[in-house]
Amino acid sequence: MKSVFKICLVAILLFSAGMVKAQTLKFAHIDSQALIQAMPETAAAQKTLEQQAKGMEDQLASMQKEFQTKLAEYTQIADSLDDMVRSAKEEDLQNLQQRIQTFNQSAQQKLQQKQAELMQPIFDKANQTIETVAKEQGVIYVFDSNAVLYKSNQSVDLLPLVKAKLGI
Repeated sequence: MKSVFKICLVAILLFSAGMVKAQTLKFAHIDSQALIQAMPETAAAQKTLEQQAKGMEDQLASMQKEFQTKLAEYTQIADSLDDMVRSAKEEDLQNLQQRIQTFNQSAQQKLQQKQAELMQPIFDKANQTIETVAKEQGVIYVFDSNAVLYKSNQSVDLLPLVKAKLGI
C-alpha cells in the first residue's frame, strides 16, 4: 500500500512538472505613450484643442484689456469723483475682475473636459489593439515600459506589432 502511494505521488509530481514546463509564460511590454503619440488621431485631437484654447485665450485677453482700460480711466479721474460714483466704479472693476477669474477657471475646465472627450476614443483604440496583438502573440501579461523597473530580453516588445496592426 505504501509503495502504491509513493508511485502515485511520483507520477503526480512528474505530471505536474511536465504541465508547468509545457506552459511557458510569455510576457510583453509596450511604451503606451509612444504609441499614443504615433497615432494620427492624437495630432488631430491636439490641433482641435489648440484651436479651442486659442479662442479662449483671445476672449480672456479681450476681457483683460477691457479691465486695464477701465482701471487706467478710473485712476485718472478717481480723485475728482464723489464717494458714491467712486464706489460704483470700484465695484464695477471688482465685478469685471471676478468675471475674468471665473472665465479663466471655466475655460480651463472646459479644455480639460474636451481633452478627455477627444483622447478617450484614442486610448480605447490603443488598448483594444494592444489586447488583440497580445492575444495573437500568446502573451499573458503586457506591462507599460514607463512603469517597469526591469525588463528581460525575453519580454516581447509589442510596440512595433501594435503600430503595424494600426497601420502606423
